[in-house]
Amino acid sequence: MTETLERLEFAVEPHASPVSVSERTAILANPGFGKAFTDHMVMIRYSDAKGWHDAKVMPRGPLSIDPACAVLHYAQEIFEGLKAYRMPDGGAALFRPDANAARFRESAHRMAMAPLPDALFLESIRQLVRADRDWIPETEGASLYLRPFMFASEVFLGVKPASEYLYLVIASPAGNYFKGGAPAVTLWVSEHYTRAAPGGTGAAKCGGNYASSLIAQSEATQHGCDQVVFLDAVERRYIDELGGMNIFFVFDDGSIATPPLTGTILPGITRESLITLAREAGFSVREQPYAIDQWQADAQSGKLREAFACGTAAVVTPIGRVRSAHFDFTIGNGGPGIHTGQLKDQLVAIQRGHAADTHGWVERLF
Repeated sequence: MTETLERLEFAVEPHASPVSVSERTAILANPGFGKAFTDHMVMIRYSDAKGWHDAKVMPRGPLSIDPACAVLHYAQEIFEGLKAYRMPDGGAALFRPDANAARFRESAHRMAMAPLPDALFLESIRQLVRADRDWIPETEGASLYLRPFMFASEVFLGVKPASEYLYLVIASPAGNYFKGGAPAVTLWVSEHYTRAAPGGTGAAKCGGNYASSLIAQSEATQHGCDQVVFLDAVERRYIDELGGMNIFFVFDDGSIATPPLTGTILPGITRESLITLAREAGFSVREQPYAIDQWQADAQSGKLREAFACGTAAVVTPIGRVRSAHFDFTIGNGGPGIHTGQLKDQLVAIQRGHAADTHGWVERLF
């Protein structure tokens, strides 16, 4: 099977009616996030009988699935998120796509799905970026967001792992994740809902985790907050993560803390990268539990100077205020912190080719 996969070639079907140059230019001038899409997509099929086969780069379009398609009933679905960046010389690059490939494989394992070989995942990304290279924005802070995903496509109503899967990659030019590009976000602490429990799917990037977070996110929005932050499912005391981002805390002694990877939060690639950069910059970084009552006390005493969330879509986002039904406190001056800004600038500079990549994180495409 390995030799077959290494020889798997992508058939390329150019779009007969791509978006016009003028329309694409208008979209790229202000792309927003997740609203506009490129001309093409990648599709690869899997069956227990054939393995991975029928790889295509094809015009982006609707899918036709049977009402009894397994994903519609039992939610066997996973996805990833990464970006292609325009380089200073006009070329393009990816940031740590091998880490996305590994996490996609681990998510598939947790969801009892057929694992996609890392090499095939990486080649699918390269193929789509090359096909839609003109869709990579050149404006500051913008990028081409890539969404690989896989779902159970077998037609059946029995409760078992599917024997057929469909893997796709779509792409969307992206600007700021948060509307208005706010300098700092306000969080709502969810007291009634949890994101994941020990033994659950918290470390897998599956749609179900996000679906279960939406009611808490709606609650946050109703209270005028930008995002929800979840506490642990056992004691309802320790910080886990936001609805779609990891979280960091910066203290007055020059140390940084972030919740540990115990299986209930997503092992973020941005998270791991920031830990590496922070340690190289001389920070003491601890991966340890941090309680909500301690968070409030440290913020009010001044011991906690900054807090920020991070993820592929939002990159690094300062946290200025934390609210719940029982408390309301501000972190630092309520705006971006100095160290938060420095770490973000360093990460973005590497991603976009403005700083040396000493870790081999950047993969140049063209």
